[in-house]
Amino acid sequence: MKIQLVTPAPLRLNNGNKITAVRWSRILRGLGHKVDIVQRYSGASCDLMIALHARRSHKSILTFRELHPDLPLVVVLTGTDVYRDIHGDAEAQHSLKLATRLIALQKQALAELPKHYHAKTRIIYQSADPHKISAPKKAKPFRVCVIGHLRDEKDPMRAALASREIPGFSSLEVLHVGKALDSALGKQAQAEASTNPRYSWVGELPYWMTRRVLARSHLLAITSRMEGSSNVLSEALASSVPVIASKIPGLIGTLGKDYPGYFPVGDTMALAELFLRAEYDPAFYQSLKRACERAATLVRPQREIAGWKLLLRELEKWKVKHHVRNGGPLESTL
Repeated sequence: MKIQLVTPAPLRLNNGNKITAVRWSRILRGLGHKVDIVQRYSGASCDLMIALHARRSHKSILTFRELHPDLPLVVVLTGTDVYRDIHGDAEAQHSLKLATRLIALQKQALAELPKHYHAKTRIIYQSADPHKISAPKKAKPFRVCVIGHLRDEKDPMRAALASREIPGFSSLEVLHVGKALDSALGKQAQAEASTNPRYSWVGELPYWMTRRVLARSHLLAITSRMEGSSNVLSEALASSVPVIASKIPGLIGTLGKDYPGYFPVGDTMALAELFLRAEYDPAFYQSLKRACERAATLVRPQREIAGWKLLLRELEKWKVKHHVRNGGPLESTL
């Protein structure tokens, strides 16, 4: 079948939505379908539309539903959808109503959705392939990586601020990979790198190089204020890199409520303490490793592929029932 996969961010930008769209297109093509990734839906002939972002893709969602009232529509809920927009934005709320199925990227998202939408919501965890590069040795320095574009929702300078609090005997270094989407944050990162010997900001790197940086790090720090899920979390789990993470629902939904590496959002000292503990307490570091190994089962590619197969079968049944109910033909293109 022909699928329109809408991701509202510019396709030149290598962000989480773009990475997700490219991976899903590869999965769907592997299942035998034709997929076009577009920034907005323009009315092209198709059998199914999948739209990332309830609010930002609303115009595409509305256009598709007006042109194709009898075709299935899947809306994927991002972090800003789940933890902000669906609670007060009329367009995001309308997208929920128009969708045939909703996709959430981790189980905690259900707590934010009105209960009458639970029946049409499916959880599909974002997967990642292992990165086949040797893990970092115990030799110094102890590298913490931060991977994410600089924007307010990510609280991108938190790890840098925490590194200031690390005592002199530590070898800890923070390496930050990501483009400055906010010019003020970019200036802040430049200034920090020029005065903080523990912090380096290298800007945006090619995807393969970013994966290599991650695989060669001792820790990944995710300091976000808001996440729907996280591609880099999936990549860390797949590459056996332990994680220190802000305690927010979008990360708890993958790592679990009892994960030992959480810190309160915005708490610089708590983050610094976890960094130092991971560097100098082998038992704690191994507890992070074991917990991440358990969570890694959620992000296996086979699981994500199976989730899409099941969803497409559901949409096949939905379309047949929809046509019968409305007096249409029984044949289906799905």
